[in-house]
Amino acid sequence: MRMNRRALLGATAAGLALPALRSARAQDEWPSKPVRIIVPYAPGGGTDVTTRAIGEVLGEKLGQGFVIDNRAGANGVVGTEGVARSAPDGYTYVAATSTHVMNRHILPSLPYHPLNDFTPISLLARYPLVLMTGKGSPYNTLADLLKDAKAKKGQIAQGTSDAQSSFTANNFAKQAGVELVEVPYRGSGAYLADLTGGHLPVAWGSTATAMPLLAAGTVRVLGLSSPERSRFLPDVPTLGEQGVPGADFTGWFGLFAPAGLNPAIADRLNTAITEAFQTAVLKQRMDSLAVDPAPITRPDFVALLQREDRRWAAAARDNLLPRA
Repeated sequence: MRMNRRALLGATAAGLALPALRSARAQDEWPSKPVRIIVPYAPGGGTDVTTRAIGEVLGEKLGQGFVIDNRAGANGVVGTEGVARSAPDGYTYVAATSTHVMNRHILPSLPYHPLNDFTPISLLARYPLVLMTGKGSPYNTLADLLKDAKAKKGQIAQGTSDAQSSFTANNFAKQAGVELVEVPYRGSGAYLADLTGGHLPVAWGSTATAMPLLAAGTVRVLGLSSPERSRFLPDVPTLGEQGVPGADFTGWFGLFAPAGLNPAIADRLNTAITEAFQTAVLKQRMDSLAVDPAPITRPDFVALLQREDRRWAAAARDNLLPRA
């Protein structure tokens, strides 16, 4: 059977248009049921409370509930692996921190590739880590802690809850020239009772974790890991300002889907996130958590992840990352 040239060209054009039509249809139909966001950390931490706030506004904008599901374990690996193995249908995501990329250079048996096995949706926020101590602690300033640490070499504990806080804690001790004992916890919520109860001298956490405790008067913040002071804590000096240069670290967290997600869905969600951060209710909520919203385009997020991967590869070569 012969097909004339006009018919052949028409059939070819129609065939090329099908993927675009399917993509547009997927975007129009999504979401048609609740969307699940895995938080691979325990409830109550900075990533958890911030993701819940974002999910509420996204649900209102997109007409479907955004369900937050905590799947803690193995420095975020347990929940994140579940998302990597999920169907890329637009209904399962993971809210991952800087640890997401760091883990590739910490865990030799990581069961997924942080870049290749996910569809990056958007960066969500940036935040410094804070060095906290309990209200009843003898440390009123960072200088108090460092003086005591030099007098009691290897006897003062610092609590951490993931790879980013572990890196920050140990890099801080190295740059300050003191020996502190790291005590890893399974999520920031796990160390708060010890910190506020006077059983843990100091701990590292995000501003979102620290702000409610500061408001309640149960902790003091001795320093910030960011290069500049936070607009939310203008009276708290950075580590660098207090004589510990080279201990800078700014954390982030973002949203990822399994690899293979329809680009139209990924783009729609990226746009919805940017619009959500422009609402008054989310702006107010982010301010209360001392978190700086940082939505960016998907290509820019991919570029950021690639830079992070190179950064942590270099840090691993310099033995600055925690060991598995």
